[in-house]
Amino acid sequence: MTVATIEKLGVVGGGQMGQGIAQVAAQAGLDVLLVDMTRALADSAVAKIGKTLGRLVEKGKLDAATRDAVVARIHAGDDHAALGDRDMIIEAAPENEALKLQMFASLGQHARPDAILASNTSSISITKLAAASGRPERVIGMHFMNPVPLMKLVEIVRGLPTSDATLATTLELAKRFGKTTIAARDIPGFIVNRMLIPLLNEACYGLYEGLGTAADIDTGVRLGLNHPMGPLELADLIGLDTCLAIANVLHSELGDDKYRPCPLLRQYVAAGWVGKKAGRGFYTYDGQGQRT
Repeated sequence: MTVATIEKLGVVGGGQMGQGIAQVAAQAGLDVLLVDMTRALADSAVAKIGKTLGRLVEKGKLDAATRDAVVARIHAGDDHAALGDRDMIIEAAPENEALKLQMFASLGQHARPDAILASNTSSISITKLAAASGRPERVIGMHFMNPVPLMKLVEIVRGLPTSDATLATTLELAKRFGKTTIAARDIPGFIVNRMLIPLLNEACYGLYEGLGTAADIDTGVRLGLNHPMGPLELADLIGLDTCLAIANVLHSELGDDKYRPCPLLRQYVAAGWVGKKAGRGFYTYDGQGQRT
């Protein structure tokens, strides 16, 4: 079986996950083209990656020459049509099934016939996305953890039609990124979020029912269960809107009420209090993302 060499990578979506994927790819030596809904958003995402790398230089964790070389390998693109020369494209759009289906239909039309299309989805069916692409054997799930540059794990999710060659090439790319991979079945939530989202949701219920304050719940989990971060602060980091979207997929697809999103989680998202990126979630944050 031939394992394709990936040298030109496309990233669709310039949010925190897309930026992280683009950064680790460029650090691994790949030429990266990042596109978003508009060129301005793509340009902004590339600039933010440069600032992130700049902070590493300031802390002495990266030298300036390496920073400059990594930044030079990341480019902003206008739209999906710009991705026509990419060996592989990783989609990192918001966790919205209709949006991702539309994207995979578009990417299937604009990507090279032999290009692999991967999704960073946290919960949505890879088989369904593959069918929308028109090239189902070349579609796979590549679920990175947040923040991408720091977290070592990538869940590899094979859809029903995903070919052996697509799987082998994706595993080799993840290894090149310095990541450890696990294989997950194409069932909503895969492995990590199937366990994580119920924990975060139950913490929301604990706050909703007055079991304790947000700080008490998080301290209880950190010190009582030896987790590095409490569930409510982790939900703020992930984004409460993303947590709710995943919980909705688990609840609707698996049909079990144990996945029913907490009303408080729904209310926070409705208020726009979606976590660290918005300056307010279960905690409040300043302009630098520090808790206040």
